[in-house]
Amino acid sequence: MTSPYRVCFVCTGNICRSPIAESVFRTRLTEAGLDGLVEVDSAGTDGWHEGDGADPRTVAVLDAHGYESDHTARQFHPSWFARLDLVIALDEGHLRELRRLAPTPGDAAKVRLLRSYDPSLDVSGEPSGDLGVPDPYYGGRAGFEECLELVEAACDGLLAAVRNATERAA
Repeated sequence: MTSPYRVCFVCTGNICRSPIAESVFRTRLTEAGLDGLVEVDSAGTDGWHEGDGADPRTVAVLDAHGYESDHTARQFHPSWFARLDLVIALDEGHLRELRRLAPTPGDAAKVRLLRSYDPSLDVSGEPSGDLGVPDPYYGGRAGFEECLELVEAACDGLLAAVRNATERAA
């Protein structure tokens, strides 16, 4: 493989869910020895928090569970599709918005829901039902803990899919 496989996690403001997913997945990649083959980042569908750090509750939960929490929010741009292999939406609204922004049908096919990778869920083909990670922003720490749990569960399946993709490309 000549260039790294690139994954971008996307939520609304890039201060809660997507930074959690980015940190968890980056850790999983390092543990699997794939960090040199895969690049991971995150962004928001909106630019409200562009340039800000992650929400303090995000940082607290990540730190409490041993994840890195250095982050600066940014907005997703449609031009990024050309360099990304996989765009991971955190809920159905993000999925719809990202597919709407995709310049080509091939780019739209790169967009997947994070929880569609959760091996504990019976998901075949295009998922049905609510597979979104709930937005913890308007609640307390328990919502951020729930977000982390859902992300961790899905990242195991995502890691397997990305490992498979990198092996096929090698």
